[in-house]
Amino acid sequence: MSGEQTMNGGRLEVEGLNAFYGRAHILFDVALSVGAGEVVALMGRNGAGKSTTLNAILGLVENRRGTVHFDGADISRQPTHRIVRAGLGYVPEDRRIFTGLTVSENLDVGLQPARGGAPTWTREMLFELFPNLAELQDRRADYISGGEQQMLTIARTLMGNPSLIMLDEPSEGLAPKIVEQMAAAIGTMKAEGLRVLISEQNLHFAALIADRAYVIEKGRIRYDGPMAELMTNTEVRDAYLAV
Repeated sequence: MSGEQTMNGGRLEVEGLNAFYGRAHILFDVALSVGAGEVVALMGRNGAGKSTTLNAILGLVENRRGTVHFDGADISRQPTHRIVRAGLGYVPEDRRIFTGLTVSENLDVGLQPARGGAPTWTREMLFELFPNLAELQDRRADYISGGEQQMLTIARTLMGNPSLIMLDEPSEGLAPKIVEQMAAAIGTMKAEGLRVLISEQNLHFAALIADRAYVIEKGRIRYDGPMAELMTNTEVRDAYLAV
């Protein structure tokens, strides 16, 4: 990795985001932003609204209100495929790899042309980012570990050359060594010019990578500030993050 690739992409700006599942009101006027060169963590317990927020941003929640601007364009009412083509990548919690394909074939599925304002990833760069995958190129994806599947899902998304990537619970269920590798990989993504929004429960993991944090509870943002400040704010952590 060169670490010299500097991008000047715009921002992800979310304002007044409300989301509903049937009659259930899940998100209440959620507001957040991710700027150039930032890793931002959306923190909260299970069921707090983290995944719903990411899904609503990407247009996967049909019944939603509010505004979402991405790199200066209003994507609030755009279909998901157009949002993705605009450069917003998404790695869901359930990974969704193609188990019948090899690691290399999974990466080929995600291949998209280079995109202005976004880092361009090659297979070689991704194997440098995730060395485990380099040793498994010809292995079917259903014969690699859960941590390696998580790496593969992220690598496949990066093959689309997004300017911002959203990661839903990237550390969940991973061994401590893999969590450390994941944190290092996200640091490299940031250095390459990629903006990152993660939803996360693991405070230690978020502290390793995030510049800023939002804390969500029952669909409402309860904290917005620097990650370092959250680490010292025992009142917020005890109220909204403690298990």
